[in-house]
Amino acid sequence: MSEDIGSASPAGGSELAPRPTPRAPTQRRGAALAWLVASAALVVALVSLWRVYALEHGSAAAQAAAIDDLGARLNALSRTVEQRKRDLDGMRARLTDADAVNKSVREELLALGERSRHLEDAVANLSEQRLSGRDALALNEAEFLLQQAQERLALFQDAPAAISAYRLADSALAAAEDPVFASVRQTIGAERQALEASRPADTHATLAALARLREATLALPTRRAATREDAPGAPSRWAGFIEQFVKISHDDGHVAPTRDPGLARALVVLDLRNAEAALLARDGDGYKAALASARAGIAATFDEAATPTRSALAEIDRLAAVPLAPALPELGSALEELRNLRATRALAHPPLVPIAPAPKPDGAGT
Repeated sequence: MSEDIGSASPAGGSELAPRPTPRAPTQRRGAALAWLVASAALVVALVSLWRVYALEHGSAAAQAAAIDDLGARLNALSRTVEQRKRDLDGMRARLTDADAVNKSVREELLALGERSRHLEDAVANLSEQRLSGRDALALNEAEFLLQQAQERLALFQDAPAAISAYRLADSALAAAEDPVFASVRQTIGAERQALEASRPADTHATLAALARLREATLALPTRRAATREDAPGAPSRWAGFIEQFVKISHDDGHVAPTRDPGLARALVVLDLRNAEAALLARDGDGYKAALASARAGIAATFDEAATPTRSALAEIDRLAAVPLAPALPELGSALEELRNLRATRALAHPPLVPIAPAPKPDGAGT
């Protein structure tokens, strides 16, 4: 540049301008320095460019990797979301099914409760019918037994049988569920105690005692034969012949001793049989007369000093002392009270009349 300026300046001015100094080495050094600076700048620029390129390439790769990773995560998250969505749909379906099942179960429970109530009502009705039928059977049995006891006592004066019938009637009423019949049981107990207080003869025990007497009579020892001093004079032949056909005795109220022990035993057994018949017929006078005849026959024919004879006589006296048909109480209060209670109960609880089905129309069956 300095050269251009110097060449362009006018000639007249060459004298005024200072003289130029030689500048070649300096220019060379400046050019080298410039080249060096330019080279360094170029290197620095290249390094910067390389670093920028490297940074941009690395950041691009990192961004691509991050984008890929983010895409993978997004894909995984989307799959997870889809899976959660499917699970949620499944849960919703299950909840819907559970609601439907719960609704059906609730309806079934309501229906089951209704059926249970109907079943309870049916069982209650059945139980009431069973109890009413059982009570009716027990009352029928008690009424029959009380009536039988009353008729037995009135016809045959059989107090032991009446007492047994009263016991059975009380047991039948005890099986009834209705407590209103407790008063009837008290009346039955009072009438039974009145019967027991009369102390009638026990028919079965008395018959057994008479049977034992008949058996004992067959083994009673007879009287010993009279001695010759006490014996009367020997009868004549005509008297012995006549006595085979005709026997003459004196009737002074005492039984004459018979000479045949077998016949005497048979007569005593017959008297005891008559006593049994009178006992069954409730004939007090005939019963005592038969026992008195049997006692007289035993005392006249058999040895009273023997122990079996004394035992038989004592047993006959004991049986004769027992009243066969004492004054018995009047029965019927329990039977009347039972019938009144049954009539009152029948009025309070009338029987159920089944409703007849409605008749079908003519064309219903077709």
